[in-house]
Amino acid sequence: MGWRRLVAGLAGMSVVAGMSLLAMPGNAGAAPQQGIGWETPAQPYFHNPDAKDWLGSYVVDGKQVWCVRFEFKAPDSQEKYHDGDELLTKWGQHLSPEVASDISYLLLRYTSTTSADEAAALAHLLHSWTAHADDPSWLDPSRTYDKVAYDETSHFNALPKTAQDAVARLKADATTNHGPWTTSITAPKEPQLIGTPGNWTVQVNRPDKTGVAGVPVNLTLTDAQLDGGATTGTVKTGADGAPLAVKVTPTGPNPKVAISVDAPADKPKVHIPTNDATVQQIVTTGGETKLPGEAKTTAQTAPGVVKIAKTDADSHAAIAGVSLRITSADKAAPAVKQDGTPLVGPDGKPSVVQTGQDGTASVPDLKTPQDICLIETAAPQGYEQSFDANSPPSVCGTVTPGQTLALALVNKPNKVIVPSTIPAGDTPPAAVGRAAVVSAVEPAGLFGFGGLVLLGAALVGVVVRRKATGQR
Repeated sequence: MGWRRLVAGLAGMSVVAGMSLLAMPGNAGAAPQQGIGWETPAQPYFHNPDAKDWLGSYVVDGKQVWCVRFEFKAPDSQEKYHDGDELLTKWGQHLSPEVASDISYLLLRYTSTTSADEAAALAHLLHSWTAHADDPSWLDPSRTYDKVAYDETSHFNALPKTAQDAVARLKADATTNHGPWTTSITAPKEPQLIGTPGNWTVQVNRPDKTGVAGVPVNLTLTDAQLDGGATTGTVKTGADGAPLAVKVTPTGPNPKVAISVDAPADKPKVHIPTNDATVQQIVTTGGETKLPGEAKTTAQTAPGVVKIAKTDADSHAAIAGVSLRITSADKAAPAVKQDGTPLVGPDGKPSVVQTGQDGTASVPDLKTPQDICLIETAAPQGYEQSFDANSPPSVCGTVTPGQTLALALVNKPNKVIVPSTIPAGDTPPAAVGRAAVVSAVEPAGLFGFGGLVLLGAALVGVVVRRKATGQR
């Protein structure tokens, strides 16, 4: 807008019904290159050479930009700019905090628009706020380009109805959603399991603590991954601004999710022409503020289960009522539960389980991975002869995450040895026996009892055998 106007025949540019279509970078050479927006009748000022004013974007160095010094020269497409400080009014005054916040928000949300109505609305609001006529005399046509204010009413009335509606919509959007924003991310309250997804909550809030809709949130994960296995990604808050649930799957013991949000700055930044002070200053974004956030928790592997079957070595019948002590691999310390506490009984010693009528017993909710042993505490009736209290039957294995470790413990029953001859008149000797005790991980022995089902796991096929000779 101002002294330089788009010349007829500019390469790569067309105007349809007053709208200039967004041109590709470089098409206009070193001439001003309009982007998208609408033309309005030129506002009169001293020696104004133009018949039309342009409300919309320009293309500078291949980027869509907006001008903020009303009636200064339009920038060339290759105009050189350097970063300035905060955006001021045309008169060099500071913007009010509310206006500064509104502008920062609109630049954050709408500088990539492809809508001519939105582009024109943004240009109109920028000029209304930065070149406002504090006194009606500032609109006097006798004023020069650098002294004349923006005639908000006449420009608004000259816009098509769709653009006027966009002005109202953008202004209301800015009023509702301007900064300062706050961000938060919250890990699930429930314990996390490695390999199992949980919902982490992301929130971007306005000053009134309500959510902002449609905000991109960048995620960086440690010891965790998103659906599909990525450790970085971007999600967007919902249309209602409600807290956003993000599925995160822990892959290690210390999952952490860091977030980063581009939020509107308190004060928008301006770009200043390097070579010609009579050229308009421009804005591209509001000079966004990076809002970080982080949440972390701990995760552990899924718990495991041990299931043991106690059987007769000869008949394969179930042996009920057998007490088995649950220990760690050293057969002395207690096993560890999923919550990290020792699995002990009321006496403070490693817990004891007892086989049921089907000869099986289960130990759930064990921390994984973990080596577990089950040790027979006393001989069941009919198997006393082979029981050695100093080296009782036992079986061990490793419980893995989310799986059931299936173990089997088989015992030889008592056997009576009868002499081949009995002297006449003598009393038969007391029955004595010899038996072998076999402790083993026997998959075949498990299938015959109680419909033992592995919970999503294959049977553990490690076999441990030990023979002990009974007393004669």
